[in-house]
Amino acid sequence: MAEDKGKIEQIREQIRQFPTAPGLYFMRDSKDAVLYIGKAKNLRSRVSSYFLPSSDIHSSRGPKIAEMLEQVCSVSFLETESEVDAILQEARLIKDIRPPYNTNLLDDKTFPYLQITTYEDFPGVYITRNPGEKRCRLFGPFTAIRELRGVLVLLQKIFKFRTCRLEISENDEKRRFFRPCLLHSINQCTAPCAARISKEEYREIIEELTRFLRSKRSVVLRELKEKMQKASSELRFEEAAEYRDKINLISKLESRGTVSENVQPELFVHNLSAANQKLAEMLGSADPIRTIEGFDIAHLGGSETVGSLVKFIDGSPFKHGYRRFKIKTVEGIDDYASMQEVIRRRYKRALDGRELLPDMLLIDGGLGQLHAVENVLNEFEGQKPYLASLAKKEEIIYVSGKDKPLRLPANSPVRKLFQYIRDESHRFAQHYHHILRRKAFLEEAENKAKKSRTKRKKKSTNKPEE
Repeated sequence: MAEDKGKIEQIREQIRQFPTAPGLYFMRDSKDAVLYIGKAKNLRSRVSSYFLPSSDIHSSRGPKIAEMLEQVCSVSFLETESEVDAILQEARLIKDIRPPYNTNLLDDKTFPYLQITTYEDFPGVYITRNPGEKRCRLFGPFTAIRELRGVLVLLQKIFKFRTCRLEISENDEKRRFFRPCLLHSINQCTAPCAARISKEEYREIIEELTRFLRSKRSVVLRELKEKMQKASSELRFEEAAEYRDKINLISKLESRGTVSENVQPELFVHNLSAANQKLAEMLGSADPIRTIEGFDIAHLGGSETVGSLVKFIDGSPFKHGYRRFKIKTVEGIDDYASMQEVIRRRYKRALDGRELLPDMLLIDGGLGQLHAVENVLNEFEGQKPYLASLAKKEEIIYVSGKDKPLRLPANSPVRKLFQYIRDESHRFAQHYHHILRRKAFLEEAENKAKKSRTKRKKKSTNKPEE
C-alpha cells in the first residue's frame, strides 16, 4: 500500500512540471510502454485529474481506465502549438503506436479535406476523405466534418462555385442548351454547366476563394460582426443570429492542420496492385513482391537517435508490424552505424530461421546506406530479401546487385509506392524521436526540481535557531 502511495506521489510530482498549454499525454507502465494516449487543452489540469486523492476513477471514467491507472508508473507529454494540432497528432500516434487502452481512432478512418479540382476547366469544390490522383488544391485536414459541411454551404453562397460532379468542358457547345440546377436559381452557383459564365471569370472566383482560405479571414469576420451588431441594435434579432452563426462557421476554418505537416499518407497512393506487379517485373522476380519493410533513422545533433520500421503488405501499411528502435550502441551522428544496428536487431531471429523475412527492404538514403545494410545482411547465411534505397533529392532508386540506379518517372506506380513507404518510415521515426526528446526534457526538469527541493531542505535544517 505504501509502495502504491509512493508511486502516485511520484507521478503527481511529474505532473507538476507539465505546462498549462495544449498537447498530448502518455501513460506508461513499468517497462516504459505506452498504455494510453490522450489530448488536452490544458495538459497539467487534464492529467492531474486522473490522480486526485478524492476522485473515484472507477465511477467517473469506467473500470477500464481504473485498470489502466493501476499499471501506470510514469506520465510524459508532448506539447503542441494548438488544440487542433493535439487532435490531429493524437489520431496519428494512436494509429502508429496502438496503445492497449485506446479504443477510439484505431480504425482506418481519416480526417477530411477541402479539395479544389484545379485541373478542370471549371474547378469544383468538394469535401473528401480520399483526395484524387490528379493535381488539385487541398486544404486541411479538418477536425470537424459537420462544421466543415456548414462552412462549404456558406462559402458557396459567397463565392458561387460549383459543387456538382458534372464533367464540364469549355469547348462543349451544347452547354448553352443545358438547364442549370436549383442552386443557380437561388443565386448560389454561377452555372458553368450552362455556359452562364466564362472560364476566365470562373477562374477568378476560384482564385478569390483560394486567397480567402489561405488568409486569416479577418476582413470578412469584421464585416460580419459589424452587421451582426447593427442588426442587434436595431432589434432585428433573427438576422443578428444568422450573422452570428456565419461568424461561428467561418471561425471553424481554423480547426484544421496543413497538408504537409499533418500527413495522412495512406490517402495518397493509388494503383497498389499495379505497383506490386511492376516491382516484380523490375526486379526480375518470378514471385510477387508482397511484403516490404521500410527503415529510417532520426536524431537531433546525434542525441536521442531512433530507428523506425514500417511494414507494407500488398502495397498497404500493416500497422501491427510497425516497430521502433532506440539506438543503443552508437554515439554521436552516424546514420550508417545506426541503420546497421536496427537491421541486426530486426533480422537476427529471421536470419537464424526463427522468423519469416520480408520480400524486400527499402532504406531511406543513397548508396552509402545501401552498402551499410548489405554488409549486415552478408553476415548471415541463407536467402536474403531484395534490398533497395531511395535517395531524397532526385528520388533515385538504388537496387542491391544492379550496376545502375533506376530513374523512374514521377507517375510510376513503383516510385509512388516507394515514396509512400519512405515518407511513412520517416514520419514514424520523427514521431518517436519527438517523444523521446520530450521525455528527456521532462526528466531533466524533474532532476532540477529535485535538486532545488534538496537545497531548500538543507537550508531549512542548517538555519540557526533564534
